[in-house]
Amino acid sequence: MVFLTNKGASSSSSTLQCNYDVFLSFRGEDTRNNFTGHLYKALHDQGFDTFIDNDLQKGEEISMELLKTIELSTISIVVFSKNFASSTWCLKELVKIFECRSNGQQVLPIFYKVDPSEIRKQDGEYGIALAKHEEKFKDDIEKVQTWRKTLTEAANLSGFHYNDGCTEFEFIQRVLKEISSTISNHEPLFGAKHPVGIDIRAEAIELLLDMESNDVCMVGICGLGGIGKTTISKAVYNRIAHHFEGSCFLENVRERSKISGDIIQLQEKLLSKILRDSDLKVHNVSEGINLIKKRLRNKKVLLILDDVEDSKEVENLLGECNWFASGSRVIITTRDKHVLTTLGRDPRIYNVTKLNQSEALELFNQHAFQASKYEEDYSEFVEQIICYANGLPLALKIIGSDLCGKKIHEWKSALEKYKNIPHKDIQEILKISYDGLEETEKNIFLDIACFFKGCNMGEVVNILGSCDLYPDYGIGKLIDKCLITLESYGHLSMHDLLQQMGREIVQQESEELEQRSRIWRYKDAHKLLTGNMGSNKIRGIMLCSPKPAKIALKANVFKRMKNLKFLIGNVPIGEELEYLPDELRFLEWHEYPLSLSSKCCLPRQLVLLKMSESNIILENVFKQGFQYENLKMIRLRSCEFITKLPDLCCPNLEELDLSFCKNLIEVHKSIGFLEKLKYFSLCSCSRLEKFPDIHQEMNSLKVLNLIGCGIRELPSSLLYLTGLPWLTLLGCGKLTNLLVRTNKSEMQEEIVACNSFNNFLGPTGFLCLTHLQLSQCPRIKVELDSWMQPDYFPVLESLCLSETGIVTIPESISRFTRLQKLYINDCKKLREIPRLPQSIRIVDAWNCDWLDTQSSSRLWNQFGEILGILPNTVAKAATSFDSEWPQIGEDHHLILPVTEIPKWFKFNHHQSVGNSISLTSFDSKWPQIGEDHHLILPVTEIPKWFKFNHHQSVRNSISFLVGPKFSKLVVCIAFPSKDVDNDLKNCQWTVHIFINGKDQKVIGSMWWANGNNYDHVWLIYGKVNISNPSEKNRIEVQVTKHGPAISLDRMRIYAECICCPQKPNISPASSMDQCAFNDGEEDSGRVGIRRRLRRRNHRPTHARRSQKHYLSRFGWLRIRYRLWKPSSKPWRQRITNGFHGQGSSLIPNTFSMMIPRPILLHQLNPNLKRR
Repeated sequence: MVFLTNKGASSSSSTLQCNYDVFLSFRGEDTRNNFTGHLYKALHDQGFDTFIDNDLQKGEEISMELLKTIELSTISIVVFSKNFASSTWCLKELVKIFECRSNGQQVLPIFYKVDPSEIRKQDGEYGIALAKHEEKFKDDIEKVQTWRKTLTEAANLSGFHYNDGCTEFEFIQRVLKEISSTISNHEPLFGAKHPVGIDIRAEAIELLLDMESNDVCMVGICGLGGIGKTTISKAVYNRIAHHFEGSCFLENVRERSKISGDIIQLQEKLLSKILRDSDLKVHNVSEGINLIKKRLRNKKVLLILDDVEDSKEVENLLGECNWFASGSRVIITTRDKHVLTTLGRDPRIYNVTKLNQSEALELFNQHAFQASKYEEDYSEFVEQIICYANGLPLALKIIGSDLCGKKIHEWKSALEKYKNIPHKDIQEILKISYDGLEETEKNIFLDIACFFKGCNMGEVVNILGSCDLYPDYGIGKLIDKCLITLESYGHLSMHDLLQQMGREIVQQESEELEQRSRIWRYKDAHKLLTGNMGSNKIRGIMLCSPKPAKIALKANVFKRMKNLKFLIGNVPIGEELEYLPDELRFLEWHEYPLSLSSKCCLPRQLVLLKMSESNIILENVFKQGFQYENLKMIRLRSCEFITKLPDLCCPNLEELDLSFCKNLIEVHKSIGFLEKLKYFSLCSCSRLEKFPDIHQEMNSLKVLNLIGCGIRELPSSLLYLTGLPWLTLLGCGKLTNLLVRTNKSEMQEEIVACNSFNNFLGPTGFLCLTHLQLSQCPRIKVELDSWMQPDYFPVLESLCLSETGIVTIPESISRFTRLQKLYINDCKKLREIPRLPQSIRIVDAWNCDWLDTQSSSRLWNQFGEILGILPNTVAKAATSFDSEWPQIGEDHHLILPVTEIPKWFKFNHHQSVGNSISLTSFDSKWPQIGEDHHLILPVTEIPKWFKFNHHQSVRNSISFLVGPKFSKLVVCIAFPSKDVDNDLKNCQWTVHIFINGKDQKVIGSMWWANGNNYDHVWLIYGKVNISNPSEKNRIEVQVTKHGPAISLDRMRIYAECICCPQKPNISPASSMDQCAFNDGEEDSGRVGIRRRLRRRNHRPTHARRSQKHYLSRFGWLRIRYRLWKPSSKPWRQRITNGFHGQGSSLIPNTFSMMIPRPILLHQLNPNLKRR
């Protein structure tokens, strides 16, 4: 039998809490003392909590308590008898029951000696009764119509029809069987004794399930063992199961699928749970697949398959997953993300996160102390256990239960044990994923657990690839199985307990150290090496002391370890090593010198060599005549004994790092022939003056780091680096010429250098160079005009000329069509900047004291065009830029010296005394705030057209509330440099953005140094993303200072806004908010509109009533950062100006904020004076 629910039942975010299993609705005079009485007793005897109204019904109104009882029942049984319809009480109960049915309640009709067709057609006794009701309620005929409609709906349901064909006992047994099946199917699953952190994760999965949608949806819940996947999925089941015609939770699918008979049992359970037929049998797996598809394809079902290891397990239960009825939901929990990708339904994946600190503490306390608090004596041990468990619920639960009721000394002993020997119950659960790996994958996992956690994935792939472990595939499998993760910057990581589990597996290999494959514990490695106990079994050794130590090892200590592949250490070992195993792939020795004797050759199989701060002498180690074809990385930082870089004979070398080798004076010419070299760093090699010529086949280099190098000139053959995107020459103080042809006299060199691009026989420019860094190179002799041509740098995006002696920037810069960033700060001689290309997004002219006012004005106006605030002379550029605005927090800004701020900074709005301002607004397509989009300019004075029309208040912030589509934001900050105490300088200023009260990100950060002779304006702009926007969203932008202490009462924020007229539709958040209210008329520029806005917006705050408002199509907000002594009275101003200024009607959907420089207010507006 099918128990019917409403397919369109709406979603609920919580489990349905019921007081009764069954509610009985019946006509008392017909069945109370016979059938219904017998049914109630049978239900009660079977343990079902059943409600029956034994009070004689008086009057016609149903009590609120009875209505509530109906709502809080799992199933309502309606016993239709001969005189049922004659009772208005019964009819009202029936209407309430069907209201509850629409919310997911189960309804079972029993037709007791009455034919369902009589009820459906409403003839016979039912017709007579309803006719009488119509006569009685002729003034409320709609009530009777509702009863008729509900009776018809009930008669159409599939229920039980009792007649004299069977005994009453047999009939009641059939009903009991159905009730039993239904109740058991809707009993909530037991998830966890202490469900800490479960609800918030279950809610996130509900969002992925999209319960309002009528589509079929599949969600995968992934995570390592013990993270809580099963518990969370049970919580989700309990919350949503009542919305489906059938639901089934299949637990331990992985384990039960290993036995053929258990697969059939799983299929039978799935069918019986949803069809409520415990007698249904399946004879083989194929039959079960077909039967499931055939019998369930028309039902809206909820299926949860828990702990799936292989896609075959899903196929055995769900076939091809293409048969589900509309509205069905499937949830699969697994440790292997790859299982989900093979199902072909594009499942949504929820990765279960570990518990945060507070959740972990609460869960542990519940198990260890049976409460959320504990005695102070235990606090130190609790903190250590929370750190050890690292947010894994399984570990917190097991360890907490183990320690419950134990004494302090027992806690201390247990904790020491856990750190060295993992708990067997935790180990058993975590090891399940490891046991499912292939042999090569197991070796990769153990190598990472013992040696490479936290290492760069590319390096690990190179090392393990040379060991024939196929790491590109294997590491991917480990990530899918949640055994390792790939963190930021490509570093491999894993949960601490998974690492301990892997290391414990190695520990169990043998009780004898020399018979284990990997040695990572310092005391074990020390014992092994000092005792000369090596064997061919050993694969890797880590000799890393947690504190300074020195050990004495024999020169041939590794002689017995022929199979050693990884050697890592950080301690001085006394003697020079004379032997390294031929199979060694990875050698890393850091912090302390490791000496290799002249007898010791590098192993030919070596892939990575990291020996920073060592006493290595390259001529002794890299023997001439030997080819090191496997060597891909050499990192020898801060090696004082390196004076020459010889021919390394490493044809496949990809990375060479000799940074801080301060005695290096010569680089062999063979380096210019390394065609596979991708990274080359000579950073801070201050004595190296000559860079080698580059061969034309060396085209793989991606990074050339010459920061702080002593090089005097660069050869023109550098142009052969056709794949080089970055060239960094920061701090090359001796560099005089960029590209010099060889074999010329000194006089000819300077002449040829000016035109070396044209005279070079190879490529005519850096065809792939996107970033050129020439900061702190004051001795460059060549004028920019000679080489700064767009043909030579066709894809250049960033140019840094900071702290150089340039005087002018050539006009040719306007033709660098991809240039986005120009850094020219601290160019003390710079006088002129021409119009920049329309692609420009960042200009930093901090401390350019001699920059002329025309250049500053030109840049201000150009950024006005870019932002779409001024008419753009290149209209297409502004249009195209609208879709490319960076996110707030990216670096897009302008920093310039200016004498005037342009007319497009005119506003009518708000002011606050304090160090922050909050606002709300809406949509457009700008770059993300927080990216680097900015302008920085020095200023000498604020122009007359920088006028303020505003509201004022004495407090720390002003709020604007607007609609959900806000996007564009411009922040402009002015910093005083002249006539300001030195204690206010040498500090860092940071701009934060808060969205709806939450700190989203830092949107800008800048140092303000001593020695500045001009005030500066810093303009940052970008796009703000509001997650889950509501009708009212608040954005707060706050400026903070780091450095010498400044009393906050010396700071003031001044703000103004301008709001285009549009229909108001949002109420202010509080009476403290400053309102921007307007009429809803289009901004046509008519004076009447402006006057009305002025009158409404700029009355004194106390006179303005609370009104709905909408910071509409655009709004500019300007913040004024002022440093002065606090006054005894708040300062205020009555606004007299309205909308005016260039381009006010041309501004598109934008929102901006400014913090102008702190100058005297009467310079800006004679009517505004400080009190």
